[in-house]
Amino acid sequence: MYTNISPSSSSSSSHSSSSKQLVQRMALNKPNKRPLFTFQSSLCTTLFFIVVFTIPALLLLHTPPSSICTNFSTQTKSWSGDLRAAEFSWNRLNLLHTKPPLQTLKIAVFSRKWPTSATPGGMERHAHTLHTALAQRGHEIHVFTSPPNEHEHENLPIYSQESPNLSPIIHWHEGEQGKWRYNKAWEQFEEENQRDQNSNNFDVIHSESVALPHWLAKNLPNLAVSWHGIALESVQSSIYQDLARQPGEPISPNFNNSLQGMIPKVLNEIRFFKNYAHHIAISDSCGEMLRDVYQIPNKRVHVIVNGVNEQDFQEDVPLGHQFRYKIGIPSNASLVLGVAGRLVKDKGHPLLYEAFSRLKDKYPNVYLIVAGSGPWLQRYKDLGPQVITLGSLNPNELHSFYNSIDIFVNPTLRPQGLDLTLMEAMMSGKPVMASRFPSIKGTILVDDEFGFMFAPNVESLTEALELVIAEGSKRLKERGKACREYAGSMFTAQKMALAYERLFLCIKNETFCYYS
Repeated sequence: MYTNISPSSSSSSSHSSSSKQLVQRMALNKPNKRPLFTFQSSLCTTLFFIVVFTIPALLLLHTPPSSICTNFSTQTKSWSGDLRAAEFSWNRLNLLHTKPPLQTLKIAVFSRKWPTSATPGGMERHAHTLHTALAQRGHEIHVFTSPPNEHEHENLPIYSQESPNLSPIIHWHEGEQGKWRYNKAWEQFEEENQRDQNSNNFDVIHSESVALPHWLAKNLPNLAVSWHGIALESVQSSIYQDLARQPGEPISPNFNNSLQGMIPKVLNEIRFFKNYAHHIAISDSCGEMLRDVYQIPNKRVHVIVNGVNEQDFQEDVPLGHQFRYKIGIPSNASLVLGVAGRLVKDKGHPLLYEAFSRLKDKYPNVYLIVAGSGPWLQRYKDLGPQVITLGSLNPNELHSFYNSIDIFVNPTLRPQGLDLTLMEAMMSGKPVMASRFPSIKGTILVDDEFGFMFAPNVESLTEALELVIAEGSKRLKERGKACREYAGSMFTAQKMALAYERLFLCIKNETFCYYS
């Protein structure tokens, strides 16, 4: 069965070379193998691989952010040639917004979930934003996904044969609600691909992460997969989460087990990723990992950064003032910080909770707005009246939230992917504070003017918060203008959709692979 979802209202080569040389030297210095299969030897092997795989990321962390921005802007202004050879983000290209597009495509999308609730997850929101934008440009989009919850399914509008290109055509496979069954989705895909012999087959197949497994993907030359997180980044995430433990707090029993399990997973990914014809990295650092560590040929790795609906996230000062009044922020507040998303450990809330606890009495007119739900919600409430907790917000409420704050804080402990909240805040004209991870440093905070970065620990975050408070709201407004300008040139749904469209055209016809 299928229904129609209406749209909502809405860094450099020297570092790579240094990384490889360091890895090679470490490999040459590796001690001789011993036939001892003890826990210690297993742990040593695990730690060795962690060090080897983490070196490229650590080197990127020391790349000055301003140089990244300067190099990329200079590179793209004069760049021309085969797009498949581009190692920078396609969002930086000046792709024309012609309508209708140069050629309309029939695109199959495999996504584990499709947003049907008021507060969907980040990957769901990305999939909806991207493929709705492509459909509105005239492409025929078929989404193969898991069945929604029953009460949500009843409220979905029915697909109209009279206007097939206004929005994606959603194919819910049979089975348990919310559970992804790739084999069922594949059956629907094959049925649709052969349903009408007079109609065209799919020009391009797009898999959101591993929605389509590699043993099916290896026979599809017109397939592109978007990686929203890879196992190598998960290894780093586990390390940072353990480093966030309080003094005296025991190591989680699951930590050693999960860490040892991740190394085989990384090696397995390196072996099977080559089965996918085209790889879309959503950050510049992920693109480097795919090329340098996962050994994917350059011309099969393409960096396209996610985008957000520019109509949903705009600067609106009066709206921000109204929202402050509504939620109880006093008029004498000197500074308002904001954080949004799932309130869980891997999003860095232990860090923000502790850092703000240390500062709130020293700065009684500084407030923190917390938007989201999760285990840390009650702990934030316990901090007192300087912390305003709102629970989960829908997109319209998020618009008001961003406009009510002076700066957005993202203390994430997850290097994988890129949080849409950072882009939404910048699109709303707000500077950001974020963990110093390669993905964020290489794609989001590429200029010091855009905000502040900190090491993922309480001391560094506390120090950064002190700097923000010392600057004050007036200076932060100036930073926000620069953020809005940069985000408008990089993180819009239109920029993202045009980049994906050009890649899909290139996959179908090599003529479109050449850019001038």
